[in-house]
Amino acid sequence: MDNGEALRTFGTGENFHAQHYFGYHGVEREGERGYVFRVWAPHARSVALIGDFTNWQEKAMPMARNVAGVWELFTSVPEEGQRYKYLIERADGSRVEKIDPFAFYLEPRPGTAAILTQYQEKKWTDSLWMGRRKRFGFRERPVNIYEVHAGSWKMHDDGTPYTFAELKDTLIPYLVQMHYTHVEFMPLMAHPLGMSWGYQLMGYFAFEHTYGTPREFQDFVDECHKQNIGVIVDWVPGHFTRNDDALAYYDGTPTFEYEDPNRAENRGWGALNFDLGKNQVQSFLISSALFWIEYYHLDGIRVDAVSNMIYRNYDQGPWTPNKDGGTRDYEGFSFLQKLNTVVKGEHPDVMMIAEESSSETKVTGPVEWDALGFDYKWNMGWMNDILKFYEEDPIYRKYDFNLVTFSFMYAFAENFILPFSHDEVVHGKKSLMHKMWGDRYNQFAGLRSLLTYQMCHPGKKLLFMGSEYGQFLEWKYDHGLEWDSLNDPMNKAMQDFTAQLNAFYKEHPALWKIDDGFEGLDVVDADNTDESILSFIRKNDKGELLLCVFNMVPVERRGFTVGVPVAGEWEEVWNTELKEFGGVWKTMNPLTHTQQDDWKDYEQTLTFTAPALGASIWKLKRRDPRSVARRKPKAHVEKKLDEKRK
Repeated sequence: MDNGEALRTFGTGENFHAQHYFGYHGVEREGERGYVFRVWAPHARSVALIGDFTNWQEKAMPMARNVAGVWELFTSVPEEGQRYKYLIERADGSRVEKIDPFAFYLEPRPGTAAILTQYQEKKWTDSLWMGRRKRFGFRERPVNIYEVHAGSWKMHDDGTPYTFAELKDTLIPYLVQMHYTHVEFMPLMAHPLGMSWGYQLMGYFAFEHTYGTPREFQDFVDECHKQNIGVIVDWVPGHFTRNDDALAYYDGTPTFEYEDPNRAENRGWGALNFDLGKNQVQSFLISSALFWIEYYHLDGIRVDAVSNMIYRNYDQGPWTPNKDGGTRDYEGFSFLQKLNTVVKGEHPDVMMIAEESSSETKVTGPVEWDALGFDYKWNMGWMNDILKFYEEDPIYRKYDFNLVTFSFMYAFAENFILPFSHDEVVHGKKSLMHKMWGDRYNQFAGLRSLLTYQMCHPGKKLLFMGSEYGQFLEWKYDHGLEWDSLNDPMNKAMQDFTAQLNAFYKEHPALWKIDDGFEGLDVVDADNTDESILSFIRKNDKGELLLCVFNMVPVERRGFTVGVPVAGEWEEVWNTELKEFGGVWKTMNPLTHTQQDDWKDYEQTLTFTAPALGASIWKLKRRDPRSVARRKPKAHVEKKLDEKRK
């Protein structure tokens, strides 16, 4: 679009590639090569371009303002690689140096100047992946995400993190070795303080200098795709850092933030909230999301802190009711609907994921149904319940068995991702392995059971780095993971277990083909509290059945009997207590034939040994010729769960 249309649509909230107009661009005017700079600062008294080429404020270059509050300057003075900022004269006469909100790359921290860099278009080599992504989508595909903080996955001896050029050679082979389908990075946008883990952003188009260059990240994504691994990045459109040289009160007045202090202040984060009802802010943020999707070929965006955007009373301290006197943030709600509508309209095969913890708003339904339009929502309730259960002494688990079964009542209320994320292994919460009950042996047994339960439960999967091999210490953003732990045979066995579990998940469509309805799930027995054993069946659209049995106490149950829907010979295909995984079983349960007997809603039973504090998964190997599956109708399942709820 031409400059006039770009400016007009920025003001109407319809310019979704605003970076093509704002920021700096190499141009030729009247035969002279140079750069044009544009910045939105509608209430500034004056704006000047400063940088290495002006000796900063000494020879500041004044910019001209148009009717839309955009300041512009063409100059042939700057050279590639030089740094620049904007010198803003605020309404009160004070002056402050500000970042370029549309900057592509910033200097290393603690500096915040943009670097003039003209990158050539990358020649991508991931066409096969991109074609498959469009053809097959992600809803009926396996999604098992490895969550990574790029700065601390591995570090050099001097404490500096690996760049993406180095991660390309180390992290990608590890993802392949561990059989993950996707990798998700905590924010990679420029942020002034590593302690924020990247969640207090300042550069919404700028790649964080600590992690290398934009081209290095492009090359990383390209290689991931060639290895059949998708890439997801966290993004924070709700709030931004309040640093005075960044977006905060950019022209001296509320520019990107709300005018109402109750709405502008994000007290929990010590940040400022975007004014999501302002057209220019909508253009800015949606342009940022599309830029990261398109420029870096991302396969998904995880939107952080959605609750803070849709509820006015979510934060600490005073809050301002909406026009109807309620708590719904209409502007935030509408913005998220608009964001998802635009992104899905242009890239329907890109995952939009919400980190949202309430149950009052439909998050993953269509916008036309008054939902937010996301593809997935993190299932925070499931995560909190299941971790509380696994931390508990097994002697008491029968009294709290609802913690492990309650999620079946709402498993399909949204399209869920089941997260064991970074938030659960910091601030005194202990690592995932350290949360487990018992001595070191039982902690590893519990962790193997927990990860298997996550794989079998309906929903896509996410695991934070280090948890896959049972790191004992909490995660620290400024320390690398405890890779030396793998010298311990128990940690190495745990890592091998997770790799095989991930492969098992991908190889069995019953675990991922139908994640959004009871067509993919039969709850066999959620009432065996005395023995603390849970059993359910996962199935796909081709008739594959997996019987998943979880013994939640350290007592081996010999002669354990459970009902199954099909007569025949069943084979144990997964047992978390095998010696190779760190357990004590030398071999699996033997092939076992069903017995004809009424058992709850089934006419066939299967009897075997349930491993202590372990999980056992069975698959039908040979169906009896005359066997007719007795299926529980969906209505019956829902009635049973309703009764349990009461």
